[in-house]
Amino acid sequence: MLNWIWLGLVLGSVAVAAWNGQMEAVSKASLDAAKRAVELVIGLTGGMVFFLGLVKIASDGGLLRAFVRMLRPVLRRLFPEVPPDHPAMSSMIMNFAANMLGLGNAATPFGIKTMVELDKLNAHRGVATNAMALFLAINTSSIVLLPPTGTVMVRLATESESPFVIWLPTLFATLCSTLTAVTVCLLLARLPAFRVRPLAADADAGSERGPEPDPTLELPDVELPLGEERREPLGAARWTLLLGFLGVAGAGLVVHLARTVPEQGLQGAILDLANAWLLPLLIAGFLCIGVFGRVKVYDALVEGGREGLQVAVRIAPYLVAILVAIAMFRASGALELLIGAIAPLTDLLRVPGEALPMALLRPLSGSGAFGVMTEILDTHGPDSFVGLLSSTLMGSTETTFYVLAVYLGAARVRDARHILPACLAGDVAGFLAAVAACHYFFGA
Repeated sequence: MLNWIWLGLVLGSVAVAAWNGQMEAVSKASLDAAKRAVELVIGLTGGMVFFLGLVKIASDGGLLRAFVRMLRPVLRRLFPEVPPDHPAMSSMIMNFAANMLGLGNAATPFGIKTMVELDKLNAHRGVATNAMALFLAINTSSIVLLPPTGTVMVRLATESESPFVIWLPTLFATLCSTLTAVTVCLLLARLPAFRVRPLAADADAGSERGPEPDPTLELPDVELPLGEERREPLGAARWTLLLGFLGVAGAGLVVHLARTVPEQGLQGAILDLANAWLLPLLIAGFLCIGVFGRVKVYDALVEGGREGLQVAVRIAPYLVAILVAIAMFRASGALELLIGAIAPLTDLLRVPGEALPMALLRPLSGSGAFGVMTEILDTHGPDSFVGLLSSTLMGSTETTFYVLAVYLGAARVRDARHILPACLAGDVAGFLAAVAACHYFFGA
């Protein structure tokens, strides 16, 4: 899909430029965009290395174990058809915990394993079960509790004065998308149109069970970090460090709120905290978790930072390709024509027309949407309303079609039943919630 979108952008740009005499502008824009894309990747690299290193410290210090403990009783209620001791439940818990911490690369193998293990409980192979549908609905709506790392780093690279201010709107949008996707999924599962039916080929063969999942898949060994590890006591030095820091930082926070709430109101005080306090407190909080978990914080930071370097290198070609295509599309005048065509819809939703293409691309391609968001921030400014909305939209849902293709393909599911409508309902809810949250927090 992204191949056709990218091809359409480039060829459409050249065609429109040929018609209205903007070939020189398109030529210059393509070269400038390629140069700017590389500069942005260089600016992103340091932040990605540092932040993913911090996440590694917190994960090793026990944050992942805490999420696993929190999720286990909830998932037992949501998935009563999955035995508590079944491998599907274990890998599902790890997948959700990793997603909530923003560890997308670590979450994907556990998600694939979950689908394969759920298929072992499936009486009709090739047909999605209710558990599979609910699992994918939650995955594609994707609640991430930590600030969206990639988006924040792009905002920093484009010189935002408030890079973390989109965290609360993003959290609200993902919460709405998840609740909607789960609710719609549970409701649609009860409709006769989506009831489980054996596949025609399997029925003709006289069997209800279709093909086994691909045995060549490399599945991770799932070890739930639930048990308490025997570790040396914290010791007086660590306790003094932790309690001393918490006391001083807590007192400073109380004084700050006592001063800013009367002056700016509660909403202004929250925005001020998100802008000025969030990053230092987040860094300190992750380090405190590492100290409490007896982690060698410097070594863990370096180890996690290597992944950040790999991520930056991996996204560079995607960013160059998308930024060049969008720059050509804008310079040719085609984007202006598109915005004018969709103006009635965007005016009705109170959405800037520049942000709608990014919202439409988000369910199709994560790298494509990331590139479009980067181009919007670079062109309009990261702290403009369209920049803030685009940043929030980036984290409001997952790449729905990619996730469905990978996970359904892993279990060889041919009849997805109600999965796609439920996931798309979550995408729409995330979009509307992001718009509402940005209007509330930032105004427009």
